[in-house]
Amino acid sequence: MSTVVVTGGNRGIGEGIVREFLAAGYQVLVGARTDTRLEVSLGAMVRFCPMDVTQRSDHHALVKTALNWTGRVDVYVNCAGFSRWRSIDCINEEVSNQMIQTNLMGTLWGCQAAASVLPSGGSIINVSSIAGKRGSANNSLYCATKFGVNGITQSLAKELGSRGIRVNAVCPVLIHTPGLMEALQDEQSPTKGKDVGQFFAAFTQANAALGRLPTAQEVGAVCVFLASPQASAITGQCLNVDCGVFPQ
Repeated sequence: MSTVVVTGGNRGIGEGIVREFLAAGYQVLVGARTDTRLEVSLGAMVRFCPMDVTQRSDHHALVKTALNWTGRVDVYVNCAGFSRWRSIDCINEEVSNQMIQTNLMGTLWGCQAAASVLPSGGSIINVSSIAGKRGSANNSLYCATKFGVNGITQSLAKELGSRGIRVNAVCPVLIHTPGLMEALQDEQSPTKGKDVGQFFAAFTQANAALGRLPTAQEVGAVCVFLASPQASAITGQCLNVDCGVFPQ
């Protein structure tokens, strides 16, 4: 039975990823700061380990916990992230440090820890964003971190490929999660602090080829595919999960 580690797997997109790997028969270790007691509702195949993704040592402790629990790590998903819209005039050291340390360095440390234990055939999956492929107003800092995540993904695919480890990223568009809803209430976000539901409807109508936006579970399903033998020839790719918002 395979084991997957998911950082930030306690809510939002991360929880969707956890549920999809669980449905695919994986044992799932969730690493996050807050324990939302997923194992109570999802069962004994899910365990929680407290950790802070900005701390390199916590990632290494996380893979050690997985090895102690199941004896193996087959997949490592870097999902934990932080999103805030900020104009260039409103970016300060506090917000930049938080976003860079969480989104960029948190992903890099996760990749480092995963690479130290993954066997040939193992897989690293980084949760990026279409913001890692195109810029948008009041979003320079977040875009920079997600462009960086895509760079890490492509570089490590080359570096770890000789060891049989594949590295890919998923790039979702806006996903209806508590974290995004909170971020969209800000006056500097695309909603300008107004009705979030109305913004989602207008954005979807104007941009989504399928007339809807993806769910967290659909992002999770793509992650399960990327980790599977069916994706054995896929590495170094940053795959959009966006219902056709940004065709490439």
